[in-house]
Amino acid sequence: PGAVVGLLQAAVVVAASVAAHVAGNALGTRLRDATDRHLRARRRRGDAPPPLPAAAPAFLETRTSLGRLVPVSVAIGAVCGGTAGALALGWMTRATAAGAVLGGVSSAVVGGLFGFLLASFIEIVRTSLREAIAAEEGPRRPVGGGRT
Repeated sequence: PGAVVGLLQAAVVVAASVAAHVAGNALGTRLRDATDRHLRARRRRGDAPPPLPAAAPAFLETRTSLGRLVPVSVAIGAVCGGTAGALALGWMTRATAAGAVLGGVSSAVVGGLFGFLLASFIEIVRTSLREAIAAEEGPRRPVGGGRT
């Protein structure tokens, strides 16, 4: 029974690989046929449209610090993960004190990583929403109607 299941799983993987290959080939052929093959000749004649002006980079395209939320979240995740890991190893298993400490350290690493991922996700979502709302409102006018 186990060998049959393994063969079925292998057959499913092979069939999925063949299906993905066929779909990719069909998509590539369609994209190749839809391309403009005379673009270089049209550029020489001057038929190409004028280049678009360079847009100012969006906030998410620039390099900035993730803020104070990330280090605090990493520290909280590390402390919570390390404490939970050490306590769980100490109470639920027959681990020695050294084993509980080592398990606590590794749990702290995982907790810190989880804290970093959560804080980064929250910061990027918050920034994206703020940028989308600002783009929806349009350009801001100077305070006072532009008079100096």
